[in-house]
Order: sequence, then C-alpha cells, then structure tokens
Amino acid sequence: MLFLDGHSIGKGYGKQILNQLIKDFSIKKVDVNEQNHNAKKFYLKNGFIQVGRDAVDSEGRAYPVLHLKLA
Repeated sequence: MLFLDGHSIGKGYGKQILNQLIKDFSIKKVDVNEQNHNAKKFYLKNGFIQVGRDAVDSEGRAYPVLHLKLA
C-alpha cells in the first residue's frame, strides 16, 4: 500500500516512490479501493489500466476493489 500525508500529495513524491517500486521490485499490478478516487486517478495517470473488479475486499467486506496492471 502506498499512502502519503495530505500535505505531500501533488508534489511528485508518489510518482517517485511508484517509479522506484516498479524499477526495483518489478511492480506490475496493484489493487485499489474503488471508493478511493484519488488513488485510482493516480494509478491510471501513471500507466496502469483496470483489468478487473471485485465487489468485496479480501475479507469479504463491501469495499469494491479494482485490479490494475501496468500497461
């Protein structure tokens, strides 16, 4: 999971961290809570595409999860 302090959003830190994770750990897939519109927008802007959706999270709770992969 990638979380930034609200004061750090929009300053390029998330992109730097994501690029480093892709480079160092070959990250190619991420899951994001569908209700987290900012996270979805961030990943789509950074080269990910939606490839799936689950109506509930991994614990069966009613938090839809989007599955994204690097295009």
